[in-house]
Amino acid sequence: MAQERVLVVVETVGSEARPASLELFGAGRPLADRLGGELVGLVIGSGVQRVAELAGHLGADRVLLADDPALGEPVAARAARAVEAAIAASDPALILLPATTLGRDVAPLLAATFRAAHLVNCVRIEVDDETVTATRPVYQDKLLTTVRAARSQRVFVTVRSGAFAVPEAQPGLQVPIEQLAVSLTDADRAVVVTQLVEKPKGMTNLENAPIVVVGGRGVGSAENFRLVEELAAALDGAVGCTRAVSDLGWRPHYEQIGQTGKNIRPKLYLGVGVSGAVQHTVGMRSSDTIVVINRDPNAPLVKMADFAIVGDLFEIVPRLTKRLRELRGTA
Repeated sequence: MAQERVLVVVETVGSEARPASLELFGAGRPLADRLGGELVGLVIGSGVQRVAELAGHLGADRVLLADDPALGEPVAARAARAVEAAIAASDPALILLPATTLGRDVAPLLAATFRAAHLVNCVRIEVDDETVTATRPVYQDKLLTTVRAARSQRVFVTVRSGAFAVPEAQPGLQVPIEQLAVSLTDADRAVVVTQLVEKPKGMTNLENAPIVVVGGRGVGSAENFRLVEELAAALDGAVGCTRAVSDLGWRPHYEQIGQTGKNIRPKLYLGVGVSGAVQHTVGMRSSDTIVVINRDPNAPLVKMADFAIVGDLFEIVPRLTKRLRELRGTA
């Protein structure tokens, strides 16, 4: 097998890397070793030198830094230009992007540009002398299917969040960081970002939180979500919600977990008033321990749970929160 490179595309928000991007190093390092080539990290954003250093600590042999104010906005055409420049600079055989909103836009755009293969939303990736083989969920995660692309062409892969673990950082590694010049056309600048809606400062990131407390429509109202917030605070956890709750406007979309929201894999998932529609469970089924509070013993999530408390959440949650505060000395 000829030596070939793997390129990992790291998205940033503000001055931080998206957690889904950092997981790509867990996928990319073994693939680069199998190919006998380099693992190249491309960091895209504005004011993200620290993220570039982190990419080196996570296993990249070489880091390309596309740092420009125009790249700090999540515009697919601009990010695609940065990836094009990185491909020209590193000539990778395999390009990994996170299956985020931006990654899902950029990957097919570039695959069409390069007349290359594109494997979508993958949870496992393997290579041999002739083929890139990936596994991806279909039919709302009811089935897994195998997809393949010939190695005679360049291959773009979007990797599902939560499919790979972030490697342990090794701060002692000294990896060269190369500034990458990215040329943007007037057409690339045609999309104007007027506002970015961010979660309030200090909130725990759902995608890497070890404990997540999720409220469903059974909570009853936006005002009642204070019960979920208080329970999450007592556990030092993050707050999540279902699509129904987000659609009702009770909670912001960035808290939504499921097929059209975030995929999470916490050590503890605690569902409050969540029935467990497939659209939601595809985003949390990798949780280590699932605990559910619901009055319906036949709810799908109750049957899926490791531990289920069947009863009135309006009685159970305040008592549980109070007891947790007493045990932790924060009552």
